Amino acid sequence: MTRVCVIGAGTMGHGIAQMAALAGYDTALTDARAEALPQAKERIDANLEGGIARGKLSREAADAARQHLAFSEHLRDAAAGADLVIEAIVEDLDAKRSLIGEVDTLVSPQCVLATNTSSLSVARIAAASSAPERVIGMHFFNPVHIMRLVELVVHDGTSAPTVAIARTVAERLGKVPIVAKDRPGFASSRLGVVLGLEAMRMVEEGVASPEDIDTAMELGYGHPMGPLKVSDLVGLDVRLAIADYLHRELKGPWYAPPDILRRKVAAGELGKKSGRGFYEWPTKSS
Repeated sequence: MTRVCVIGAGTMGHGIAQMAALAGYDTALTDARAEALPQAKERIDANLEGGIARGKLSREAADAARQHLAFSEHLRDAAAGADLVIEAIVEDLDAKRSLIGEVDTLVSPQCVLATNTSSLSVARIAAASSAPERVIGMHFFNPVHIMRLVELVVHDGTSAPTVAIARTVAERLGKVPIVAKDRPGFASSRLGVVLGLEAMRMVEEGVASPEDIDTAMELGYGHPMGPLKVSDLVGLDVRLAIADYLHRELKGPWYAPPDILRRKVAAGELGKKSGRGFYEWPTKSS
């Protein structure tokens, strides 16, 4: 394992690429959107400089990471010679299947293909590959450079060597891997979404303010961050898509998105990335 390709330079992809480069992997980051790569480079540079300023990272380590990181507009070039490809594109099953099918033709038979999906069926994504046994879920958490968990999602056909490689990579990135079976929502989203949606219903009913609900979970239950702030960081549009998917697949009424979530998404209040969700967030212009 020496070369990693990350597809998708957005919220998750740029963080995954940053951590792979810091771990010493030759890392290529690619995105079909022309504007995404310069933005990703800017965000990675800011993260590295922030790590230096906080004493969490040496200047030498940051410079070495930059040397290991390449940005490419072309998928074929980015995937060339990759030992591991991690897709971190939009949370859409058809889009992920199409991408895995394309990547399958560009890499060696030994290359492991990982999806960063937070809830979709890994088996359905893997079925687009000529070798489903080499496909696994590697569900990272936002922000990737801070959150320590990686959820390894194993479908029925995932091979033991594939799981071993994914675990080794996660640990080299400084993460703690857990293994979950390929069921809707896996272990993390299935629980996290329920908590977040119930917190939204409480806001809708006027039980308490978002700040007080989050403080209750942080101080009363030891959560490092409350469910509404987490939802803003994940993206309310992403949380809505996951909730709709889990509601369809698992049927439980607790997965039904509340009206307040649909209204906020319709109004463009998507959380941190839009500057407003259940909280107000600083934007670049401000």
